[in-house]
Amino acid sequence: MAATYSFDIVSDFDRQELVNAVDQAVRDIKSRYDLKDTQTTVELGDEVITINTDSEFTLESVHTVLREKAAKRQLSMKIFDFGKVESASGNRVRQEIKLKKGISQEIGKQISKLIRDEFKKVQASIQGDAVRVSSKTKDDLQAVMQRLKQEDFPVALQFTNYR
Repeated sequence: MAATYSFDIVSDFDRQELVNAVDQAVRDIKSRYDLKDTQTTVELGDEVITINTDSEFTLESVHTVLREKAAKRQLSMKIFDFGKVESASGNRVRQEIKLKKGISQEIGKQISKLIRDEFKKVQASIQGDAVRVSSKTKDDLQAVMQRLKQEDFPVALQFTNYR
């Protein structure tokens, strides 16, 4: 009996960890001396984080605090897609940070092409916003995981459903 093993490549993040990171960043911003009087707001929506502050300089400081808190919670910086800085009312600035989730068709094709080119006994198929990788040996799947970790894709990759 020839059993096949597989795993899925996905791009996702832990929503609760992101909520905690944003909450910690907001607390840190309210207590920091250089950011205390800027009336900075950081709002977490379903697919976007909105920052409203008084200048681009303080916006950079807020970015630093947010990145630091996300890194402490093992969130990849690749989930953040920083939009352009817009002017808001009252000489303030606003920026939206989109949260990237899922593997696009283009990146899925890059991943499956890399697997096809380098691993002859491994099959990769795109399934929605994930890539399913299957093989007859677990060793081949482990090698694929190691190879993908070496590559720098524009999204954070996780490996799930390993069986």
